[in-house]
Amino acid sequence: MKKNIYSFALLLVTVFFCSCEDFLTVESPDKLTSEKYWRNESDAEKGLAAAYSKLEHFIDTWEFAEVRWPVEAYREDIINPGKDAMNYLNWVELSKFTYTNGNSQINLYWKSIYRGINYANQVIEKVPNIEMDPTYRDQILNEAYFLRAYYHMKLLLNWKEIVIRDTYLVTVSSDKLGKPLSTREEAWNFIIEDLKKAQKLPVTLKPEQLGRATAGAANAYLGFAYLTRAYEIPEKKTEYLTAALNAFNEVKGYNLVKEFRDMFNGKNQNSPESVFELQCTMNSADGANYKTQMHMWIASSELGGWDEILPNQMLVDEYKKEGKIATTGRYDTRAYETLFFEDEYFNGGGDDAYGLTYDERFGKGGRAVFRKLLPPTLAELKQSRVGYNIPLMRYANVLLMKAEALNELGRTNEAIPYINEVREVHGDMPPMTGTSAEAVRAQIEHERILEFPLENYRFYDLRRWGKTKEALKAVGRDFDPAKNDFYPTPLTELNSNDQIQK
Repeated sequence: MKKNIYSFALLLVTVFFCSCEDFLTVESPDKLTSEKYWRNESDAEKGLAAAYSKLEHFIDTWEFAEVRWPVEAYREDIINPGKDAMNYLNWVELSKFTYTNGNSQINLYWKSIYRGINYANQVIEKVPNIEMDPTYRDQILNEAYFLRAYYHMKLLLNWKEIVIRDTYLVTVSSDKLGKPLSTREEAWNFIIEDLKKAQKLPVTLKPEQLGRATAGAANAYLGFAYLTRAYEIPEKKTEYLTAALNAFNEVKGYNLVKEFRDMFNGKNQNSPESVFELQCTMNSADGANYKTQMHMWIASSELGGWDEILPNQMLVDEYKKEGKIATTGRYDTRAYETLFFEDEYFNGGGDDAYGLTYDERFGKGGRAVFRKLLPPTLAELKQSRVGYNIPLMRYANVLLMKAEALNELGRTNEAIPYINEVREVHGDMPPMTGTSAEAVRAQIEHERILEFPLENYRFYDLRRWGKTKEALKAVGRDFDPAKNDFYPTPLTELNSNDQIQK
């Protein structure tokens, strides 16, 4: 499926940007167009592949990292921009909350997601007319509904108001391309309805379909949508928390993976814990380009990387917060799987930093840097590109969100076992202490900080809990929730959409 993505995406982009009305329209009878393309099952699969191709702003090998992490992660209290990042004003603006609606990364983020939405809409519009196996046709359509919901949800997590796009734009006349911003209620309703359609997806997939969306993915994101919405509308909090819990309960057939780091370095791709995962590859057949320079972007200069993103000291301290009480006799195991930091473990007591001790690699008293999402070997670290997958939704996230929903519903005792399961398997940590709702709430935040660095959930957590200002202030950063909880509508959208007031 991957090998068809690149060529078909080019076709769609060509169709999108070249369709126009002129005084004379001459159409070659043998030229492939969007109207003539949708002929059979193979075409449907290629169209769906194009819709997948914009997941996580997969623009090219380097822009992928330079859009995703600055826009999503630089505003987190657990993250600092690296040394080299300070050379890029548009990134610095994101970390200092001084950006405007003309920030290039914000505009690229918005633009790439809407391209993914347009590809999904084309599948939804064209595939019903293809003569093919009806069961498989429904699967493809429900995957497209999932992707359309996923893309809109990414927008709604970052913008207070978005434009709902539910029509393939090539079929819309130019004078009707403008569309006003929706309310959050309208957007959430749209996303939830699409995810409900996607609940009909298969629970398991054929081997050749590995990596595509399943019922588990649909239910996980439906639960996430309801959980987020529950805090936004207090009068419906119980209703939405219950709906979230029901969705999480339908995420079945997954298990936590003991080797935490291997889920992020290519050694255990599409693992039993992976609910939804960005599929990458070093294969370049038929022009496919799904390898990245992410590892160079994340790796520190001491590791030969570009030094663009670093852990905040707050994150290091959080890993050490409970002390060396793990069954290993060390800190929480996730600390060592996520970071390189000064500790006996990296100085001859367990593992090393790509063949050197921590002191040899970073110097005595050196800084903490990220290890998560880096290749397992020095040879791979030195490669210009890598092609391993990136988990987007893991079962650990489902368990912790499920615990949160239970706790907020007053079912605290039922929440604790899910927290302890994640602690035991990933952290080698003993059961949590405390049994009150407040203690569980604090423990969930602690576990989510340790579990998800570089997976970019922290800011959404803070905003959901109403804690953005206090958390960022605690790490010395000025933050105005009224201005910075959401990004401004991008300038490119304002300039091209006459239905949005500037």
